[in-house]
Amino acid sequence: MPEFDQSKDQLFTQQRVAGDFVFDENVAAVFDDMINRSVPGYRTIISMIGVMASRYCQEGSVIYDLGCSLGAASFAMAEQVDCNSCSIHAVDNSAAMIARLDKRLRESDGYQIKTQCEDLANIEISNASVVVLNFTLQFVPQASRDALIQMIYTGLNPGGVLIISEKIVFPDPELNELFIDLYYNFKEQMGYSKLEISQKRTALENVLVPETLAQHRQRLTDAGFRALDVWFQCFNFASMVAFK
Repeated sequence: MPEFDQSKDQLFTQQRVAGDFVFDENVAAVFDDMINRSVPGYRTIISMIGVMASRYCQEGSVIYDLGCSLGAASFAMAEQVDCNSCSIHAVDNSAAMIARLDKRLRESDGYQIKTQCEDLANIEISNASVVVLNFTLQFVPQASRDALIQMIYTGLNPGGVLIISEKIVFPDPELNELFIDLYYNFKEQMGYSKLEISQKRTALENVLVPETLAQHRQRLTDAGFRALDVWFQCFNFASMVAFK
């Protein structure tokens, strides 16, 4: 994936009035740094999404990166997929994210990635061989998640895959508290202060709603996926792959 300048995430360094987290220009400007310092194993997840896409892409099909942000997964897939007849569609409902992704594509040679600024509820998936939801579903209203997964399943070709990464919660309260504590330790090691961690947690509280792995498995099974499992997990972050 091409290297881009990364501005340091300092959005929550100062005491601020509580408000919901929004993927606006302020967040888009520091998102690369934010996500790499906030999600353990993020670079590995992105790299392996490219590897899996190269295995399961189909000639003449479409690869979707839903909730693409700045296009990390799209770039990884574009580099790995050896399929000239495939097209990659990167979709996000944040105009700031798509504007920055478009700028990156203009500055990078050879990446055939189509972008679209749209809410996922308004798009149609068709002729898909690979669909990626990389830390996206957790921001979708819970009442809309079943319909989104069903729409993705319907639009996937036989043999297609859905790769879904999420922050998760654990049904056991003791384990859940342990992994949350370990995660905050990780963030401190990545340079975030306790104030930053606390303020971002508050901002995300009503925006990012995580679920258990069992809930994800049930939703994917109900949609019709024939096989699925976790291929990566670190603390309370996991990535699954599901096959049609």
